[in-house]
Amino acid sequence: MTDLTQRRLFQAAALITLATAALVGCGKKEEPAAAAPAAAPAAKPAPLKIAFAYVGPVGDGGWTFAHDNGRKAIEKEFGDKIVTSFVEKVPESADAERVIRDMAGQGNTLIFGTTFGYMEPMLKVAADTKGVKFEHATGYKTAENMRTYDSRTYEGAYMAGVIAGKMTKSNTLGVVGSIPIPEVIRNINSFTLGAQSVNPKVKTRVVWVGDWFNPPKETEAATALINGGADVLMQNTDSSAVLQTAEKMGKRAFGWDSDMTAYGPKAHLGSAVINWAPYYIKATRDALEGKWTTGQAWWGVKEGAIDMVSLAADVPDETKKKIDEVKAGLKDGSFAIWKGPIVGQDGKEVLKKDEVADDKFLGGINFYVKGVEGKIPGGK
Repeated sequence: MTDLTQRRLFQAAALITLATAALVGCGKKEEPAAAAPAAAPAAKPAPLKIAFAYVGPVGDGGWTFAHDNGRKAIEKEFGDKIVTSFVEKVPESADAERVIRDMAGQGNTLIFGTTFGYMEPMLKVAADTKGVKFEHATGYKTAENMRTYDSRTYEGAYMAGVIAGKMTKSNTLGVVGSIPIPEVIRNINSFTLGAQSVNPKVKTRVVWVGDWFNPPKETEAATALINGGADVLMQNTDSSAVLQTAEKMGKRAFGWDSDMTAYGPKAHLGSAVINWAPYYIKATRDALEGKWTTGQAWWGVKEGAIDMVSLAADVPDETKKKIDEVKAGLKDGSFAIWKGPIVGQDGKEVLKKDEVADDKFLGGINFYVKGVEGKIPGGK
């Protein structure tokens, strides 16, 4: 075989090889790149479980009703981020500890106890359940995982007093008191100071019932006050019984803690209400955002926690204007209810001229101011 022949054979073989490769290449399909596995959706955080212990029934129309409105407000604010529950009519006794301990055992990590008498039981449970945050209403003892909160109800009592001082015809006011602790004594005194600011002739009589929610006793006390000459009543109890009694006996009275107009529309002069929603929203947000710390909070008109609402049509315009001025002054700090000179029932000066009481003073009030008749149970 000549060189020329060999070279032609090699060229032919090369062409066949190229043609075969081209055919194979044309027939090959491009495989798509394998898709990366989809990222799993982030797990939704479990809702914060929140429990409320109530001293009275949610239908009391006053104290517990107001707290339950606050509970509903956080449900509306935070939606499915939280789950709430409550137990009503929890007595201020050893039974409170059992209920609160059970709440913690059910996985609630934020627990609100809504009356003064829960203080010691809550402290015991808090010491045993460090992973739970406790909020105690109206108390003064705290722990690493327990803080206190309160509303300046004395501001509402003072405004009620301003109205009462103008509306009374007998110059005798009546108060149905619950438990003789500084909170309640402070409210009785503030009511009297408000009345004296517009009518120096007024005097205040008090009947104590020894309970927060006891409609029969409240009714009996209100009746006794009216029979004793009082024509305008206020209470520091949780039901609407005092207002209803005033309605039946043709006298005037105030709603307390919640708007009670409907319970005695003819007797109703106004309602000193508590709005717990602002504080409950803050406390819940603190817990959700990991910002919760122990401490003490005492909120009033300034924070939107206290108000005087639904004033009766026959309250004079000048008195309504006075109430607006008091609210504005409390809100911006230009007005202080407890500013001297203030004299106690015994005639001794408790605050000097222009002296303003601080929270320590207010928190320890255990005396009547001048104008309040009778003695404090258990007092000297």
